[in-house]
Amino acid sequence: MTLRIVFCGTPSFAVPSLRHLLDQPDFEVVAVVTQPDRASGRGHKVVPPPVKEVASERGVRVVQPERIGAAETEGMLRELAPEAVAIIAYGQIVPPGLLPLPRLGWINLHASLLPKYRGAAPIQWAIAGGEPKTGLTTMRIDAGLDTGEILLQQEMPIGADETAPELTARMADAGAPLLADTLRKIVSGEVTPRSQEHSRATYAPQLKREDGRVDWSQPATAIYNRMRGFAPWPGSYSAFRGQTCHIWGRPLVGTFSRPADVPGTIHVEEGTIGVACGGGSRLKLLFLQFEGRKQISAREFANGVHLRDGESFSNRSASKETG
Repeated sequence: MTLRIVFCGTPSFAVPSLRHLLDQPDFEVVAVVTQPDRASGRGHKVVPPPVKEVASERGVRVVQPERIGAAETEGMLRELAPEAVAIIAYGQIVPPGLLPLPRLGWINLHASLLPKYRGAAPIQWAIAGGEPKTGLTTMRIDAGLDTGEILLQQEMPIGADETAPELTARMADAGAPLLADTLRKIVSGEVTPRSQEHSRATYAPQLKREDGRVDWSQPATAIYNRMRGFAPWPGSYSAFRGQTCHIWGRPLVGTFSRPADVPGTIHVEEGTIGVACGGGSRLKLLFLQFEGRKQISAREFANGVHLRDGESFSNRSASKETG
């Protein structure tokens, strides 16, 4: 007996789960709901969501409503009568009126150990927060934001130097079998839903450009965590000589010949270009990039701008965002 499923998702993170479900003989993916094609990149070329590309390759029906609450979505669900909807990173809140339509509910794969990091960017904020571990949660969604009953969870370590794209890829692959296992255990009655401890909830909101602005008063490790978490967008940037400069670096370990300096001050010591950070720590600069220019090494940057020892990055907004 096969389980009839509608799959609901949009970005690359959802692709391994869709492929996995399509490959399982005990699941039948009868339709895919995803976001409309959007313009992307500098050329504003209209491109389909990654989930649509996979569904089209496999001959699965694709529905792309502007709003998931649209009448066409409800009509499709009633017509197909799926027993469950698997939903991953779809990008819209499911209206309460649609939740009762599948008999087994809407089963969501979320990239955190709920109730921590509810919201749109759990992977990015977990890394930015310096977490040593994160994980995956499957839950039956309700009318709230990631507040539904937990079904299964799987812990995953976060590498000391791991970036958001790297962790995202690992979690996407690990989530596929977890989602399939959850669906099977719901059918067999082997999983007992449990309520979240809402008092322990933390949030991971959609990233904004401003999140990438470096606060040099923070310790170098905290700045580095945000660099890893906010790669590739919004990245980490600061103002230098009135221009926005994107920055890549890592904490410097050890003692420094110069005393603690004003955060943001740049020094060259023994060939290393370091920036003073909070608590007397230092960040070693590796690569930099002015807006509209190519990325270059710290040494190329220092030579190109004729860097003067003791110059500084600013916490203030750059007055001009093109170099």
